[in-house]
Amino acid sequence: MRASPGWRAGPLYSSEVELKTTLRELVIYIIFLTNLCIGNFSNIRSRADFWRFAEGPLLDGLYWDKWYNNATLPPQNKSYIYYENLLLGVAQIRQLKVRNNTCAIYPYFHTLLKDCYSDYHYRAEDRSDFGLGNGSEWKYTSASSLSQWYWGSMSLYNNGGYMFTLPRSKQESMQKLAFLRQNSWLTRGTRVVFIDFSTYNANLNLFCVIKLVVEFPATGGALTSSHIYSVKLLRYVTYYDYFLASCEIIFCLFIITFIIQEAIKMVKLKKEYFRSAWNWLELLLLGVSYPLTFTSVLASLGWCWIDKLLSDDRVYPDFYFLAFWQVRYNNMVAINVFFAWIKIFKYVNFNKTMTQLSSTLSRCAKDLTGFAIIFFTIFFAYAQLGYLAFGSQAEEFSSFQNCIFTQFRIVLGDFNFYTIESANRVLGPIYFITFVFFVFFVLLNVFLAIINYTYSEVKAAFEAIPSQELKLIDLFIQVSKHFCKCLIEFKIREGVLSYINSKEP
Repeated sequence: MRASPGWRAGPLYSSEVELKTTLRELVIYIIFLTNLCIGNFSNIRSRADFWRFAEGPLLDGLYWDKWYNNATLPPQNKSYIYYENLLLGVAQIRQLKVRNNTCAIYPYFHTLLKDCYSDYHYRAEDRSDFGLGNGSEWKYTSASSLSQWYWGSMSLYNNGGYMFTLPRSKQESMQKLAFLRQNSWLTRGTRVVFIDFSTYNANLNLFCVIKLVVEFPATGGALTSSHIYSVKLLRYVTYYDYFLASCEIIFCLFIITFIIQEAIKMVKLKKEYFRSAWNWLELLLLGVSYPLTFTSVLASLGWCWIDKLLSDDRVYPDFYFLAFWQVRYNNMVAINVFFAWIKIFKYVNFNKTMTQLSSTLSRCAKDLTGFAIIFFTIFFAYAQLGYLAFGSQAEEFSSFQNCIFTQFRIVLGDFNFYTIESANRVLGPIYFITFVFFVFFVLLNVFLAIINYTYSEVKAAFEAIPSQELKLIDLFIQVSKHFCKCLIEFKIREGVLSYINSKEP
């Protein structure tokens, strides 16, 4: 039986339709992807780019008016970014400006240049009303003392400014931004714009506090950066969270006990107490634990502010203060745990290798101090040379701090010689070759020679002294044997008693 032409054409027709549909969707997606890349936040290079981003990708990212099944959400519903992250309240946009004539113009250019706007600093900040002057976006607002200053790429920025919040509706927000753009809300004096908003993911019980920053330096153009805090402000929800709370209480009890112990040792030993490095480490641990306990209590009480911040969904909820202290708490926990691990060396100091290591470091401390003076003198001299010679051409040398880190990277083998050579074809190779020769080949080998020589001396001295390590091992063996003996006797006694009980009528 022959197959009919219709039977044959059906699959072919459906394949062609599917192929055309796929190609059409691919073309549409490429256009969408290109538009997304062009309007990306990191691609902002001017004030015009900022407005394009704010009226396009920013609003599209903040206001998700469709559900995952493409169903349109009612206007009164909240925005769920990526369907899982609830937008808390509304977003806030804030700018800081500097006054005109805050810098000096060379007399020759007075006839050509009338205005002069300096880099941002607190004394040059403009706090006067401007523009239409009939809203918060045109009037300077001082922030509360709890708000944190922001350390950006160009300067340290005040916590006040000209600010406004976006409406709940995407259409109203678009009209608001277009109105501000048409009335020149951004001026030549604008030095930074902050975009702040917060989200909450119930699946992970995490708050995400986002700060998008666009800096407008006095040189022109724009620099973008972002600061994202993912923190757990509601700390006690699950049983495991309450277990962690009990651990925090035990930690506080340990700290109180250690404080009492160290106070007693100070009274007994007096000046001798401060001659031990381990006692200094103990004081450092306790010193870090004081603010750690305070920030722990502050972070635990985050839920007290959450209800107040979310009482009105038309107002920007400033979670930045809570997130800031939560991150500081995490940092102090990290430092405390690090030094707590270092303290283990105090209890394993009986080991021969550890004793040799500590003796080597203590014996060559004076030699290393003298070497460090020579090393850092040459190191900082090269850093100053790199900053002055290549700072205007290469980002790696754009500041003295960057020069220091760049030189450490060169020592570790992570460098880009082409960047140095492009900055200065003559001085660049001379700087690189001499730095590698003196710092890497000479000074680092001197450092290793000091360590090796001292270690050889310490090792020879320890070989002449009877080892205490074997005595300690013998003590462990004796304790283990005694424990096993007691355990065996207990089992025998238990077996005899059970046998007697079984024979009784």
